[in-house]
Amino acid sequence: MSNIQIVTDSTAYIDKAFAEANNIAIVPLSVNFQGVISDEPCPGEFKEFFNRLVESSDFPTTSQPPVGMFASVYEKALAEGKEVIAITLSSKLSGTYNSAYTAATLVDADQISVIDSLAAAANIRVLVEMALQLVEEGFSRQEIVEKIQNQKHRMGIALTVGTLEYLKRGGRLSNFGAIIGSLLNIKPIIALKDGKLEAIDKVRGRRKSLERLIADVHGDSNIINICHIFCLEEAQELKALLEERFPNAKVGIEELGPVIGAHLGPMALGVAYKY
Repeated sequence: MSNIQIVTDSTAYIDKAFAEANNIAIVPLSVNFQGVISDEPCPGEFKEFFNRLVESSDFPTTSQPPVGMFASVYEKALAEGKEVIAITLSSKLSGTYNSAYTAATLVDADQISVIDSLAAAANIRVLVEMALQLVEEGFSRQEIVEKIQNQKHRMGIALTVGTLEYLKRGGRLSNFGAIIGSLLNIKPIIALKDGKLEAIDKVRGRRKSLERLIADVHGDSNIINICHIFCLEEAQELKALLEERFPNAKVGIEELGPVIGAHLGPMALGVAYKY
């Protein structure tokens, strides 16, 4: 049994079976929607949320996990004689890192390392999988943390949306901008830069937006994940294009969940990569 416990949050979108098989502790963010507060679900459980999002005029809010939730996970691991490495959603997108770090200082900072991934979704999962492999290879907690800290700066993600409606609802786009953008079939390209989401381009039409996502991928990428909401067929087409363009890369398809996906909406599509 490993003497290092890997902890992450629900925005890594790791499915339950993989988490259980690899003893990954997942601390969920919460979603407040239509007056009900619930933990963010796992992959395979997102459909009901996005169906309600389409049908409702309400817009959800999200919250970071409380400090006590991380503390409980840490305490359990330490009681089992383990050290802890926690890898969280970018601190520039959420207070999740702060909750995880504060819990570590309260429990035992000497045995717990908390890493701000500066990433989201599939790229957090890639870092978690990297940490698991390094644990398996016998690296120490400090060595693993150093390698993860170096790797997180060699990753990227770019996304586009099917409709501007959810950017408008979430306050990231004005009503006027949404109307003009829809009339002109404008598709924004949003990227995670230094842990923060930024609009990096806008193109006309879905096809050009997908071409722009491909263009954003680093030429030396060895892991690429297509992230989507309700557009699996398009994701599969994009996967084939990426496999042709990057024959040496492992290309996968992942779902986006409520915390990240609510602001993008159904038919959102993104490409996350590691090099």
